[in-house]
Amino acid sequence: MDASALQLIIPVAGIAAVLFALYLARDVLSRDKGPQAMQDVGDTIREGADAFVKRQYSTIGLLALAGAVVIGIVITLVETKDVADVPSLAGGPIGFMTAIAFLVGAGCSMLSGIIGMTISVRSNVRTAAAARRSLVEAVQVAMRGGAVSGFLVVALSLLGVWGIFMAYETFIADVTVAQAPFLIVGFGFGASFVALFAQLGGGIYTKAADVGSDLVGKVEQGIPEDDPRNAAVIADLVGDNVGDCAGRGADLFESTAAENIGAMILGVAAFSIATTAGWPNPEAWIFFPLVVRAFGLLATIVAMFFIRGSETENPMNILNRGYWVTTALSVVGLAITTNIMMNTGGTSANGLPVWVWFFGAGIVGLATSVAFVYITQYYTAGTFRPVREIAEASKTGPATNIISGTAVGFETTFVTAVTIGIALIASHWLGQQAGLTNAEGKDVGGIFGTAVATMGMLMTTAYILAMDTFGPITDNAGGVAEFSRSEAGAREITDRLDAVGNTTKALTKGYAIASASLAAFLLFNAYIDKVNLIQTNRGGPLLEGVNLANVSVFVAALLGAMLAYFFSSLAIRAVGTTAQAIIVEVRRQFREMPGIMDYTQRPDYARVVDITTKAALRQMVAPGLVAVATPIVVGLLLGYEAVAGLLMVGTIAGVLLATTLNNGGGAWDNAKKYIESGHLLDDDGNVLGKKTAAHAAAVVGDTVGDPFKDTAGPSLHVLVKLLATITLVLAPLFIR
Repeated sequence: MDASALQLIIPVAGIAAVLFALYLARDVLSRDKGPQAMQDVGDTIREGADAFVKRQYSTIGLLALAGAVVIGIVITLVETKDVADVPSLAGGPIGFMTAIAFLVGAGCSMLSGIIGMTISVRSNVRTAAAARRSLVEAVQVAMRGGAVSGFLVVALSLLGVWGIFMAYETFIADVTVAQAPFLIVGFGFGASFVALFAQLGGGIYTKAADVGSDLVGKVEQGIPEDDPRNAAVIADLVGDNVGDCAGRGADLFESTAAENIGAMILGVAAFSIATTAGWPNPEAWIFFPLVVRAFGLLATIVAMFFIRGSETENPMNILNRGYWVTTALSVVGLAITTNIMMNTGGTSANGLPVWVWFFGAGIVGLATSVAFVYITQYYTAGTFRPVREIAEASKTGPATNIISGTAVGFETTFVTAVTIGIALIASHWLGQQAGLTNAEGKDVGGIFGTAVATMGMLMTTAYILAMDTFGPITDNAGGVAEFSRSEAGAREITDRLDAVGNTTKALTKGYAIASASLAAFLLFNAYIDKVNLIQTNRGGPLLEGVNLANVSVFVAALLGAMLAYFFSSLAIRAVGTTAQAIIVEVRRQFREMPGIMDYTQRPDYARVVDITTKAALRQMVAPGLVAVATPIVVGLLLGYEAVAGLLMVGTIAGVLLATTLNNGGGAWDNAKKYIESGHLLDDDGNVLGKKTAAHAAAVVGDTVGDPFKDTAGPSLHVLVKLLATITLVLAPLFIR
């Protein structure tokens, strides 16, 4: 098989993933939904989630349409000179094409979010019903429900990028395979634009409802989590879906799309070398990122059949088994892809075939994925020191709990930075050994090696996303079981799955920020390539490096670091403001409806859902606009090199802050679960469980961590990619 034949695996794998997702969806939907009480709760959650997503995406859709119009006009006005080598694109067509790519990316991103939520709200009640019979069955139902989202999101990203690339390269006159990657960057920008607002809106909703529910229900009223007497419970359960499913689906869709396009842009330099040297199938260097991800999808399909175990086994081990199968098969797929697509017909200066070095770079990416899975488990699972340390600190009150949790969050940045640094240096060095240099003698292999590592890491995205969606499904299942007053055995199983789900959700955030870190270097170099393409066509000086001693660049870098913190402030404040409104309403209902406590009066769940929906949609606008406007303003005022400084330093600050927020919040959450499970003992050996001062302190710590891990942290993943995609699209505007 040659490289051109291997490229056919892209649509084949994409379609196979869609069909397999439909099979899983049919399997999940055919499962028992439990007694009528469970079904009633599930229907209420589904109706609330559907209503929120409809209103949210109506708002985002209007913003996306306005954005597409502005982008089309701006590109038409400023990029006319930049397409001298593509006469058919001069003037209006390039602006129109960029706007269309933006809308297609935005539409696919919205669809990804909707798909993720639609399946999860139908899997929760079935997982709760399965928990009445078997832990293993409950794990399988929840994981298959999550996998529907994982497969469809990754398949849509793969098919979307491939489809628009092929459309532009095939049907637009004068456009070559080397020019097309620069024309589809709007797809990544559209995906990032939608994902930012989806993650913000869903994150604000879910954490405001969670904080309000916990503080009034658990702390003030002393009733269990998800107790039907708490008016905020339905809003909390709805939030799990619109934040952790719809938001995360859009997040990982834009991650894979933006990183794929960036890698394809870097592949253009390798394509030029291959063409000059007469290597077979030079276009393979551009299509390589898509082929690698296609193999990752196929590996994940096989892995889904290995999710099995015993009733006494730790559910996390069952999920890890499937992850290891995905990883092992991805190694095989990576070897096949690099061997066939990077066949230069010769060897490198070190005597090894060129493809071997890039295979090694891909292995570095996969190893980084594995490393972050276990790093995140260490910092967020109750079996390790950090979570137990926070739980112990809860004995002396909420202040020491918060101090301990904050310290754990800051601590996580050390291993994160070191791991990412090692991955970048190793993959860059391996790429350098391949000996790819352009006509000017500049190394191309090192940069492309980091791109290969990023693509290797993305091979497991579908499985990671399935594990992520497993979290909110099991969280909802626990709520359904509690709300419908299911038997104790079912609730015990859902509690175990919920604790595991907290860890799997944290894993995805760690994975997302790790891929963002590797991709940051990739996308930063893609921006430089785009600037140099424009400068070449305009006859201007090339951007060889970014000079931080230049005052404009330094100021832009400072603003980039500031943006990560200011953006997080707006997101966290939005949660606090919305939570205050929920707390006031829930307290009012307890005060004015005393029959709630003895079940003679039904709380007004719909009112809390409505308050949360309106507040979340209103509060998401300000941080979203700040994120979009900042790089544009900096570029207009300080120029294209300053934008490179903002992109570089803003990404570093965003990655480290997101790591602190994600892992600190996850550790706080599982410290609470650790205490609720009866693992914390006082000095006399007595259990400090629910309704103790230590538990109340842990609940307070959890409410602090909630907006960290589920609103600001995940939104920073998107911000990092948005900075890269918006600067790629609008680079001509910044070059004066």
